[in-house]
Amino acid sequence: MIIVMRDNAREKEIQQVVERIKELGYTPHPSRGAKKMIIGIIGDLNREELIDSLGAYPGIDKLVPILEPYKLAGRSFKDEPSVIEIAEGVAIGGKEILLMAGPCAVESEEQVISTARAVKRAGARVLRGGAFKPRTSPYSFQGLHEEGLKYLKTAADETGLKVITEVMDPRDVELVGRYTDIFQIGARNMQNFYLLKEVGNTDKPVLLKRGLTATYKEFLMAAEYIMSEGNYNVILCERGIRTFEDYTRNTLDLISIPVLKKLSHLPVVIDPSHGTGHWDLVGPASKGAIAMGADGLLIEVHPEPMKALSDGQQSLKFEKYAELVEQLKDIARAVGRDI
Repeated sequence: MIIVMRDNAREKEIQQVVERIKELGYTPHPSRGAKKMIIGIIGDLNREELIDSLGAYPGIDKLVPILEPYKLAGRSFKDEPSVIEIAEGVAIGGKEILLMAGPCAVESEEQVISTARAVKRAGARVLRGGAFKPRTSPYSFQGLHEEGLKYLKTAADETGLKVITEVMDPRDVELVGRYTDIFQIGARNMQNFYLLKEVGNTDKPVLLKRGLTATYKEFLMAAEYIMSEGNYNVILCERGIRTFEDYTRNTLDLISIPVLKKLSHLPVVIDPSHGTGHWDLVGPASKGAIAMGADGLLIEVHPEPMKALSDGQQSLKFEKYAELVEQLKDIARAVGRDI
């Protein structure tokens, strides 16, 4: 259920409603939009009890039931798009399209620093890189763990870039949180509900990747797990789904951009590297994503892709990434956005 407050509701009246919701045993989720202050109530609700207890409060305009199962991620809770602040001067969901780039796996300090310098020159605002690597084979490179996190932090400190890196285990959230600005939840962990709840208890932005076979509803319900714990800073990431097609690594579902923006207020990012699996398809996929309204791109960039320990075949060289960003600027301007 959503409580819509009157336009002229005073802060004291809003707080009275919040406290009453808590007294009834429910969890209030306030959200101040451009025009309205609303308070979401989730859980196993007794609708009649809520109406009887809250209906007479002077600051309340109306009580509206939420029909979607994703109560906080849906448009009913917040009609205007969310803009999530990563750090001062760095946000996603507004007019500027956020570029995130870097190697699939952190391999060495030199590799990460050289990549960070290159992607920043090209226009990226966030450095990506995996210190913990979930691999299909247990014998593949699994990442440098905390050593890799330290390399990311060193590169970020030198370049001023923000960091996004994957967390795979609820027990590692505190550790990874010391080094990153954005938690990444990988496709294989989209329904790791213990992990979702753990990052939901932090205040850092979370980039949530769509699972390999997840529907839009399942994707948004995973976001709901994070938000229900109190962290509303969720970024949705489409990285391709599993279909019968085997030429590309996955089938990149670009129509997910307008669909997710219709269903949800959360920003949408596209990962064209995992979505295609081929470096020469990353550019066309990125251009299509910007044209269709993506709020950001997560692209793999490596100094020597042929020597990469992970996903070299889908990684761009420095010069190719710089060329692509210049091309994307024209498309962004055409749709009223900035890079």
